[in-house]
Amino acid sequence: MGFNCGIVGLPNVGKSTLFNALTETAAAEAANFPFCTIEPNTGRVAVPDVRLDKITAISGSAATIPTYLDFVDIAGLVKGASKGEGLGNQFLANIRDVDAIVHVLRCFEDDNITHVETTIDPVRDAETVETELMLADMESLEKRIDPLIKKIRGNDKEAADTLKLVERCLELLHDGKPARLLELSDEECKPFHVLQLLSAKPVLYICNVDEGSAANGNAFSGKVEAMAAKQGTNAVVISAEIEEEIAQLTDAEERIEFLEALGLHETGLARVIRAGYHLLHLITFFTSGPKETRAWTMATGAKALRAAGAIHTDFEKGFIKAETISYNDFIGLGGEQGAKDAGKMRQEGKDYVVADGDVLLFRFNV
Repeated sequence: MGFNCGIVGLPNVGKSTLFNALTETAAAEAANFPFCTIEPNTGRVAVPDVRLDKITAISGSAATIPTYLDFVDIAGLVKGASKGEGLGNQFLANIRDVDAIVHVLRCFEDDNITHVETTIDPVRDAETVETELMLADMESLEKRIDPLIKKIRGNDKEAADTLKLVERCLELLHDGKPARLLELSDEECKPFHVLQLLSAKPVLYICNVDEGSAANGNAFSGKVEAMAAKQGTNAVVISAEIEEEIAQLTDAEERIEFLEALGLHETGLARVIRAGYHLLHLITFFTSGPKETRAWTMATGAKALRAAGAIHTDFEKGFIKAETISYNDFIGLGGEQGAKDAGKMRQEGKDYVVADGDVLLFRFNV
């Protein structure tokens, strides 16, 4: 399972600068112009995970392959996007294709960089974008009503259930609340997903602060964190300028020294990924041997059969068992053989729920 996040926000909040830094590329033209990002740029970045290097060292693997995270830099939104203003139609189409929204909010003052609303207010900016998503959802849902009513007249029970769900969504949206706050039964999850509502996507707020506020945030980011807590989501404080500078440092020790000088212990990328994993309920499992140690991303709750299929369809088709060692046992007992000798390698079946950090070896026959 890939992790696909759309970076969104109003023009000139630092979206493309952040994208450039995270993906260590200048593919996005980070210019002081509202619509410098038109076609969505996609960057794939390796997920930093210290566990991967430790497993590699113990296994003596020839190669180390991380799991990856996809960022999509989407054009800046303006008021009226739901009606096609600015690049609204393209924005809405692009955002439908991502799993989650990374919403960049401007939490710094700089007279040289214009703000579409002239003043700095990240909470207002967040509400502007959220409102446009909700308006687009309302329009989408209202268009579904008449076709559903026609199907109901033909005694279509599924259409009747969908109409009830649509009406509940509209009631919530008209009340000024995003669709992701709708309480759903297990049976409603699939039809709700089919509706493809923009405001149903999970949101992670990124507070783009000035360099001096990167370690502890500022008054602007404090307001965003309070808003995020109220919504039951997270906010990450990051300085896109600092991340851009770090991206240009190729030496690992130089990066560490640079971060420590600013009172930081890790890059913004690491914090964004950790928050993103939490947001999308993702876990990492590992496979390891002499040739390679590799990290794989799965949804929390995924079973061994699904994990096997993520590696290769043959593993899933001919699944026999998953030889499983927890990360702590693998490290503490010196690898696969040590875990075997200590009786810590478990033989798990296809219904085993994979745990974060599991080191797996799949046995299969096709």
